[in-house]
Amino acid sequence: MFNARCTLRSVGEQRAIVVSGVSMPLYRAGDAVGEAHAMVTLAESGYATQAQVGRVFGCSVRTVRRLAKRYEEGGVAALVTCSGWRKGRRRMPVKRQQEIERLKAVGLSNRAVARHLNVTENAIRKQVGPVQGVAQQLSLPGTTSAPPVIAKPVELVEPVQHSAPAPAPPIAKPVETALPLAEPCCVPVLEAPAVDATPSTVVEPIAPSEGDGIPAVTSPDRDPRDRSFDRAMAHLGLLDDAAPFFADADGVPGAGVLCALPPLVNSGVFRISGKLYGSIGPAFYGQRTTLLVLLFMALWRIKRPENLKERDPASLGLVLGLDRAPEVKTVRRKLTRLAAHHKAEELGKKLASLRVEQRGAMMGFLYVDGHVRAYHGKRDIPKTHVARIRLAMPATTDYWVGDSGGDPLFVLTAEANASLSQMLLVILAEVRALVGDRRVTIVFDRGGWNLELFKKILDLRPGFDILTYRKGTSPLIDEKLFSTHRAVIDGRRVEYQLHDQTVTFLDGKLILRQVTRLSANGHQTQIITSRFDLPAAEVAYRMFERWVQENFFKYQREEFALDALSDYQVEPGDPTRTVPNPKRRELAKQIKAERQEVKKLEQSLGAALVESFDSSGPALSMFADASKKIDTELAAARQKLALLRAEQKQTPERVEIQDISQGAVIKLATERKHLTNLIKLLAYQAESDLLALLAPCYRRTDDEGRTLLHELFAARADLHPSTSELRVVLHTLSSPHRTAAVASLCEALNDTATRFPGSNLTLRFEVAPLPPTCLAFPGPRPAVEAADPDRPDMK
Repeated sequence: MFNARCTLRSVGEQRAIVVSGVSMPLYRAGDAVGEAHAMVTLAESGYATQAQVGRVFGCSVRTVRRLAKRYEEGGVAALVTCSGWRKGRRRMPVKRQQEIERLKAVGLSNRAVARHLNVTENAIRKQVGPVQGVAQQLSLPGTTSAPPVIAKPVELVEPVQHSAPAPAPPIAKPVETALPLAEPCCVPVLEAPAVDATPSTVVEPIAPSEGDGIPAVTSPDRDPRDRSFDRAMAHLGLLDDAAPFFADADGVPGAGVLCALPPLVNSGVFRISGKLYGSIGPAFYGQRTTLLVLLFMALWRIKRPENLKERDPASLGLVLGLDRAPEVKTVRRKLTRLAAHHKAEELGKKLASLRVEQRGAMMGFLYVDGHVRAYHGKRDIPKTHVARIRLAMPATTDYWVGDSGGDPLFVLTAEANASLSQMLLVILAEVRALVGDRRVTIVFDRGGWNLELFKKILDLRPGFDILTYRKGTSPLIDEKLFSTHRAVIDGRRVEYQLHDQTVTFLDGKLILRQVTRLSANGHQTQIITSRFDLPAAEVAYRMFERWVQENFFKYQREEFALDALSDYQVEPGDPTRTVPNPKRRELAKQIKAERQEVKKLEQSLGAALVESFDSSGPALSMFADASKKIDTELAAARQKLALLRAEQKQTPERVEIQDISQGAVIKLATERKHLTNLIKLLAYQAESDLLALLAPCYRRTDDEGRTLLHELFAARADLHPSTSELRVVLHTLSSPHRTAAVASLCEALNDTATRFPGSNLTLRFEVAPLPPTCLAFPGPRPAVEAADPDRPDMK
């Protein structure tokens, strides 16, 4: 059904569109042209919107719009899908294409290349075109003109056989890349004469980057601000990712974000994503560049791709080693292409596994909490309670797991907003896969309270320990029984008024420990745990530290737009999922109303009896007259109440969602959102790692550390590349003490010897010296009566 007046009906192999009872286009199942014509007719005539047409026919709005445009330009004939190879699709892998170019560059004939690759000669001819004596270079903006280079023919000593292909002869170092005018689809690499080779035209190979696991590549372009040749190569399908090529530039806005590269590279994101995603197709902005752009956007606080409109692409490109950064549509398209691999969940697991290896000491206590992302769109998705606004509304629930320092480890999206008690075993299975046989204490709030679940968790082998608040009512403890507990935990001095006792549940089958804290206002907070070995003060400290995760959610919402939608796509939900029966809820409302009616009639009957005895007339006759009508209504109400209760008993408490859903059972698509969540998780982890390096040289790290990092990421810097190093000279910050702290941070970052992803350039950080005025006036500037231009301190 498209809408109230337009439906799609099927009778056997026949398909018909019925509008207000009148049959419109008729076609057979499998007739793509007829179906496309029906879609265009519905959309153009106004009987249904493009969104409704796409929903019924199972395609996107863009597809409907494209069909309408083709129909407008060429009629029904334009709706026919052309057979054969899709236009623009690469017919041959890049590695095979490069092999052909290499063999042709040393002078092998098409037939010899075909025998070597075990393909037909015609296939090689289609790729390289007819044999040319001289390959003329295609002039592109930003490339240096050079005389034509003649390919030297190489004679084969022995013919190439099918059974044992002979290895290709060694070739000299490539020095010139030519695009023949006759066949622009092929870019052969030709051998240059040894006599005329000059250092300015030689492209030296770059060694692989050991820091990030990304092979370093080079660019044939000569001007870092004009990458025309690389863009032409990408357009021809011969480039998967543009190599970083930095320009010597001063005062680059936002170049301070390069200070976050060492922790980002150390997280393994570039190495792991390179193995999982590989190439995302021929492109100037490939997989590595796209990932780097998304991470820098998060650190720059560019919360949505649309905000890129407010930034200069050329300035951002200088930080990335490109002539310009990708813009809104490109970023969206690349993110969609990454999401099409459906590797976000696997990427998150591998990143979390590496994080556990690096920070194993922080995994003794893990904090688990759910975050509800409210949805304000038009889709019909499951509802849940949003605690921040105290309303039940459509939303999606994510469960985040963080280490004892509050840094996120991984995130899971719950099916249909499952509660924490339902998701806890799933989360623990993921934790066990990460930490191995190590015993871990899971800290969570009252949303996970379930005594039977606690028994299952404690019975797991290897098991877990639990730490949570007690839920429900329980007897208060006499204030005289509390005692003062002091301790120093994680470098913090704490003091609590605590009471420690053992409690039992489930008829003695579950024995736990209860630590109760007495606040200054007399409030008692009861904490339940299975850790009998910890001091009571540490039990209270670890439980109250759960607020670091709440602070993380607040920080993510404000700084990284955690609740923002990454796309508006939906995907099928589980139609067999059970939900509370809405019919039973309606029956409960009717029963409540009928009980009130019965109570009202009974009160009226009692009032009539009292009134009859208070009157001067015969009481019995007066009561009989008054109660005759009430008895009839009361009997009918009681009978209706009995019927409703009987119907409620026969109505199942839960039903499958497909039995009550008016349309398709859907949920918000999770892949792109999960991928963007990982980007924000990595950005937050990078900030935390920088804070750890900043703590020894900045006293107010806990209070102002992240604010200082915000200023650092937006700071200007001078970029000075060399053959093996990229020197980043940061400009001074807003105050001398912050500048001094960043200078110490730069020394720590230089010790990591991190290479820029995709290059062999080692990052070297330093801070520009303070201007002379700051050196002359370390304190407040003395007040003067008037500005005298002849005074030295006023110049």
